[in-house]
Amino acid sequence: MPDLPTPQNATEAAEFDESWDTVLSYADLCTAGSDAAVELATEAFAHGVRETRAGAPGRGAGRRTAALPHIPLLLGAVRDTAADWERRGQGHRLDPDLRLWLTSEQAARFTGPPTQRPLALRGLQDMQRPDAALLWLTEVESLPLPAVAARLELDPGGVAEERTEVRALFRDRCLRNHLDRPMDTQCRNYARMLDAVTRTAVADTPDDLSHHLARCPYCAEAAACLRVHGGQLPAALSGGVIGWGGLAYLERRRRAAEVRLAARRATCDLGRSAAPDTRRVRLLRGGLLAGAVLVSLVALGVSLMPFGGAKSDAAVRGEDAADRQPPATGPGTGGPGPTATGPSREPSGTPAPSVSAVPSPSPSHRAPDPEPQGTSTASAGAGGPTPSAPATPPSTCRATYDMTSEWSTGFQAVVEVTTERALDDWTVAWDFRPGQRISQMWDAHPEQRGTRVRVDAAHYNRAVPAGGSLTFGFVGLYGDANGVPKNITLNGRPCALR
Repeated sequence: MPDLPTPQNATEAAEFDESWDTVLSYADLCTAGSDAAVELATEAFAHGVRETRAGAPGRGAGRRTAALPHIPLLLGAVRDTAADWERRGQGHRLDPDLRLWLTSEQAARFTGPPTQRPLALRGLQDMQRPDAALLWLTEVESLPLPAVAARLELDPGGVAEERTEVRALFRDRCLRNHLDRPMDTQCRNYARMLDAVTRTAVADTPDDLSHHLARCPYCAEAAACLRVHGGQLPAALSGGVIGWGGLAYLERRRRAAEVRLAARRATCDLGRSAAPDTRRVRLLRGGLLAGAVLVSLVALGVSLMPFGGAKSDAAVRGEDAADRQPPATGPGTGGPGPTATGPSREPSGTPAPSVSAVPSPSPSHRAPDPEPQGTSTASAGAGGPTPSAPATPPSTCRATYDMTSEWSTGFQAVVEVTTERALDDWTVAWDFRPGQRISQMWDAHPEQRGTRVRVDAAHYNRAVPAGGSLTFGFVGLYGDANGVPKNITLNGRPCALR
């Protein structure tokens, strides 16, 4: 594994620091483990830096000289390095879906003739690098405009207007490249209509054009790139420039931006609360000094007073120990730990376990925090039913299934599960409708057999605190109908869908 290159100057050092996290994030999507992700990111980073410094064409016949901004260039290097791994016999370390994609026509477009390459990639390459960097950082990396202005040394007051201008410039480059592409008569006839209906976000698309876009992938790709005001531009850029995993990478960067923004706000609030005026500091310091003297006198008097009838330290410690319960390791934990004795995770492809039966108590073992499963219908004995028969307990987890987008054959969804108990690891499962299946997933590892889906935690988000949430997203396909899944469980326990 090659070492990371050494920065040659302060500007390059800043670029390295800003882009390493993005390269590692995409490499993690492309590989089957954390060690492989670090190795792939390191090798791709070194290759991308060498290509940037040399300014020489990359691999592949007819490829243009690299004119992409720093981050998209490095992400492309991750994709190319993954293809090299596959050719060198290291494909087993890559994501299985990526390996299939590398042999597809979509992957061949990135190294084929320039006129056949993805439209977003060609449009970004035809722009000046500062303009392309502004577009990528705001649309794909989801950085706030002040941060982008500081990174690119732009006027903070005019960066919003510049973003509008580079969006229009990108649209112009994509339209020109689309018209230059070899196309049949039908595509040529719809080209001008496509240009007209994508200029604004409120224009209606004629039915005949909609039918054509559903059948022609090239014109549909052009429509996504030309609609720069309808919210489709980030997905068009990430998918067209990166290729496989573009939507998953986009979702990860959005989350990272949200985390950075929340941390920045917390820091600002802390700074404001920790900066009182000088007079208030002096008054507070004087009050603390007087209070310390008073407390010392009281403590001296109390220490000389005899105490009788008070509880001993051992008794107090005993009461405290009785009030605190040890963490449960049985069925009530909500998640398997290293020594868990609760129910094991359900295997993929089998239906969820029934929750209508009550397990019979064992005379030799009792879980520290037993939790009844389902509703009891058995009698207590000859004397009739027990007056305090346990009712169905509330779910210890709540699930949210948010379908963020949908199109004719697929959809994108985000699943969030909130647990009342702390988890050391987790598995979420559900039943899809017939014809639904997962194509790509981020922040978790899916396995599907028939309509049954099992999702295991990634290596970096296994632990969830009590009251915390776990989240992952995916891109899926469907046949006749699309809808919300059923029987969502967390570690084998049913979750309430909200």
